[in-house]
Amino acid sequence: MKLLDYVKANRGRAAEIASIIKVRPEFISMWALGRRQVPAERCPDIEQATGRAVTCEEMRPDINWAILRQSPKKAR
Repeated sequence: MKLLDYVKANRGRAAEIASIIKVRPEFISMWALGRRQVPAERCPDIEQATGRAVTCEEMRPDINWAILRQSPKKAR
C-alpha cells in the first residue's frame, strides 16, 4: 500500500506515525504526497509503525531491500 493511501484512510494517521517515529507530522505529509522522498533510514520505522501495511519496497523501490532483510549467517 502506498503511504498516501494509508494516511488518507483514517484521519490522524500521519500524526500517529510521526509520533511513533519521532518526526514532525509535516514530514509524513511531504513523504506521502511525494514532495520529498522518504529517507531510506526512515522506511523500516514507517513499515513497523504501519504494521507492514506500507513496506520499504513500496516507499523506496530504488533500494534492494531483499539484501537488508536477509538474516545474517552464523559464523562457524
